[in-house]
Amino acid sequence: MKKRVRPAILILIAIALAVIFITPLLWMVSISFKDDVEAILPNLNIIPDNPTIANYVNVLTGGDLNVPILRWIFNSLFVGVVTTVLVVMIDALAAYGLARLDIPFKKVIFSMIVSTMMIPSIVWFLPLYAEFSALQLTDTYWALILPYTSGAFGVFLLYQFFVSFPKEIEEAAYLDGANKFQIFYRILLPSAKPALWTLAILTFMGVFNDFVWPLYATSSDEMRTLTAGIAIMTQGSYVNTPNKMMALSTIATIPVLLVFLIGQKSFVKAVTQVGIK
Repeated sequence: MKKRVRPAILILIAIALAVIFITPLLWMVSISFKDDVEAILPNLNIIPDNPTIANYVNVLTGGDLNVPILRWIFNSLFVGVVTTVLVVMIDALAAYGLARLDIPFKKVIFSMIVSTMMIPSIVWFLPLYAEFSALQLTDTYWALILPYTSGAFGVFLLYQFFVSFPKEIEEAAYLDGANKFQIFYRILLPSAKPALWTLAILTFMGVFNDFVWPLYATSSDEMRTLTAGIAIMTQGSYVNTPNKMMALSTIATIPVLLVFLIGQKSFVKAVTQVGIK
């Protein structure tokens, strides 16, 4: 009897947590389809009385503030995709070298890299901004991309996979005439797809949703990302029109949600593999 009760309790807890996380998302989408009057009414109806897509048309065209929303969307997607590709490439090469190659002091190097994960990001915010400002790279794509490529999490994640990869397979490849790069490119990378997908998902979500650094690293409207642009849109007439703000927030949520839904199987598989190993 107790064994039957425990799964039921866990299911109820899971349902309660799902409701807690899904309700704000549904409320955001609901308000985004309401008109200006209904959006500020105190009622709690999820389904709008008179649904409209005018809010989406308004924000995509810049609305009353005349700002380049489409350019912000492009900037966020461009920075997110390019940064994700660079992070996966750099972290995979670094993790492979530290895990499988004979590098002097590689354990010390790996410990130093991992130790940087304990440093709060706010600590390096001002020095990083001063560095890019001195190089005159602020308000450019370089400032929006390069800072994210030096993270240690991806190296740590992929290192755990590479270090536990069977050496017998690698030795057999050497006997067949493969070199180190061929082993890395044709054997290890295909085997590490779940971990690579996990790193790509987390990187894209982190870069796309980042707010503080893009807000201060850019100064012109043309270089803003979508998250930084939302802060701009909270000014002027949009302060009293939550339906338009919710429409913009819904647009900002869609890319991240799609990326996670596409790669969630690889994400779960990678977490399971790393946890077992």
